[in-house]
Amino acid sequence: MLTSIQLSAMLTLQDGMNTKVNPAWLGAGYAYLRAAMIESVEGIEHHGWKWWKAQHKDLAQLQMELVDIWHFALSDILINYAGNIQQSADTIAKELASGRKHVTFDGKNYDFTQQDILDNLELMAGLCAAKRFDVPLFIQIVEQAEMDSDELYRQYVGKNVLNFFRQDHGYKEGSYIKIWQGQEDNEHLVEVLDKLDIGLADYSDQVYLGLKERYPN
Repeated sequence: MLTSIQLSAMLTLQDGMNTKVNPAWLGAGYAYLRAAMIESVEGIEHHGWKWWKAQHKDLAQLQMELVDIWHFALSDILINYAGNIQQSADTIAKELASGRKHVTFDGKNYDFTQQDILDNLELMAGLCAAKRFDVPLFIQIVEQAEMDSDELYRQYVGKNVLNFFRQDHGYKEGSYIKIWQGQEDNEHLVEVLDKLDIGLADYSDQVYLGLKERYPN
């Protein structure tokens, strides 16, 4: 289960990235749950669902879609609490601790622990289309995609910090160097993450520092 430190860290990072894009993002009316709905459908595509043709499940891409969905979900939750990180974290923690295994949608009760990942991704897409996000359902899908809470946190922080790092080093202006020493920045990120303890209180800062130490001057 995600810890209070992890929740606060992710919400702080999300608020920071959204503010970087638009300082007035809380009132901008961005359709974050629409974005989460689209990512849910893309997750279905990466898993494969077509019975009339051979398909290969791309687990890494599916996990990446889930990390993206979490970015949008955190944004929506922050909006619901006017940007209050503590209230947002408390709400998520309460949902996670509830042990709830059901969700009611369109008058029907779904036990998402008894559904496969495709049915759950479809259910999540439907909920997002109805402007709802269900945290326990999402975590069930994360587990079905062979991730645990720590891995969700690790990948989320990694992607968020890399986005910050790119912006700080000229990504928008076109001066950012994406390949260093024969490796793309994503590959450097993986190596940095592998060397760090996710239990660090300043985990995200250490990820940024690790990238900065590798980046060419």
